[in-house]
Amino acid sequence: MENIQENENVVRLAKPQRKGILRLIFSRFLLIFLLLALEVGLIIYGFYYLDDKFPNLVYIWRLFSVLMIIYLFNCPMDSSAKLSWMLLISFLPIAGTGILLFTQSNLGQRTTCKLIDQQIKKSRGLLVQPENVIKEIEHDWSGVDDLCTYLNRSGHFPLYDRTSVTYFPIGEDKFRAMLEELEKAEKFIFMEYFIVEEGYMWGRILDILIRKAQAGVDVRVLYDGMCEMSTLPADYWKLLEAKGIKARPVSPITPFVSSHYNYRDHRKICVIDGKVAFNGGVNLADEYINRIVRFGHWKDTAVMLKGEAVKSFTVLFLQMFCLGNDRPDYKSFLPETADTAPESDGYVMPYGDSPLDEYKVGEQVYMDFLNRANDYVHIMTPYLILDDELRTALCFAAQRGVDVKLILPGIPDKSIPYALAKTYYRVLTKAGVKIYEYTPGFVHAKVFVSDDSKAVVGTINLDYRSLYHHFECATYLYKTSCIPSIEEDFQQTLAKCREVTEDTIKKQKFSTVLLGSLARLVAPLL
Repeated sequence: MENIQENENVVRLAKPQRKGILRLIFSRFLLIFLLLALEVGLIIYGFYYLDDKFPNLVYIWRLFSVLMIIYLFNCPMDSSAKLSWMLLISFLPIAGTGILLFTQSNLGQRTTCKLIDQQIKKSRGLLVQPENVIKEIEHDWSGVDDLCTYLNRSGHFPLYDRTSVTYFPIGEDKFRAMLEELEKAEKFIFMEYFIVEEGYMWGRILDILIRKAQAGVDVRVLYDGMCEMSTLPADYWKLLEAKGIKARPVSPITPFVSSHYNYRDHRKICVIDGKVAFNGGVNLADEYINRIVRFGHWKDTAVMLKGEAVKSFTVLFLQMFCLGNDRPDYKSFLPETADTAPESDGYVMPYGDSPLDEYKVGEQVYMDFLNRANDYVHIMTPYLILDDELRTALCFAAQRGVDVKLILPGIPDKSIPYALAKTYYRVLTKAGVKIYEYTPGFVHAKVFVSDDSKAVVGTINLDYRSLYHHFECATYLYKTSCIPSIEEDFQQTLAKCREVTEDTIKKQKFSTVLLGSLARLVAPLL
């Protein structure tokens, strides 16, 4: 692929932000943090004031604590999460019980749940499973038909043929390809990203979006509300709309205590004209293309789809963008591509995961890989914070002779998740799982590849937040021609890693061991 000429005069809509302590003092983040802290403080003070004013109230709180522990024993929550909540309630019976009641009440997210459920129901039936595809694989030993049945039931995600897939082993390659495809847009551009930050990468993309919007292309942008606390000003969506771009933050941060802050939009989706889609770990910020260096070399991956499977990403985007819209026009964004779609290049199944339903889609797909693998499962992930089921699946796959290898960061971006990951090293390596750390820097890729025939590239990490609390998405690949490239990339990355052994585990710093051990107590609540 030819290099795209760099242009330093990139588009910026926001004023340069103050740096260091001045940025913090004058930031919206500090104001909202102080207001939230005041709110939480008043609530806790209220509990203890009532407890002091009415001494017998302590017995009621103790009864509540016992009832909540009984509830935890009987609820479908992961066992590790149950233990963390029980620990919190044991040490802080009043505050712990109050926090659990608050989170279980779904206060602050009921409206979101209702709106998302409405959009899923309205879009049901738009994505129809091609019957010929199911017939081709229903007697296949791989069990893809079973997984397809599950994903159709959980979110109506079909398995497609007639879709070409290009794998990008580094963020820079995905960025170049995205610029080329954006320039070709004629009808619409949909972009949904967890992180958007002004700089070279976003500036180059934004320049195209503004020009396309002025030319009559329907341009829509979704970004997670946390960006308003870290990378973008609070009114950034207004700045985009002034340029003709329809934009909105998902779950914006406000100075009111609400459980909806726990559910972030971690998806990375770009759809162009319903014909091309991008998915993977790459956000829209300069470190993802190694334009700036924060944690050594940034290793990330992505895929580009062309053909029938793009429809699933179009629907996923619209379900989130059209919250509250009674009549979103889905069909106008789902063009018939059967005549222009490429010849079959294996099978492709994009899918999404929502924290607001009863399905653990991201985890179940990963466990399906581990449980069905015959020869190997090779994994790249930035974080390793496992529940009991996933840890057992990893260990069992290795114990039955499957070559299970994990590549994790050598240079962490966050100290607590890095220390937490190390608490799983001993039990995994003892079971035969081989763990490696990427010495040049930080691995942000979320990749599973297995048996030269199956792979997943997407946004889903091996941690509680991705598996339980985030809106996520990924692309499942079966017998596509790019799968050897994914395995080759894994092997090339592996060559730059150091292996975790019993000796390296013994030599871990005491501070890391202590931090990881303490964080492990409340890992599901982080």
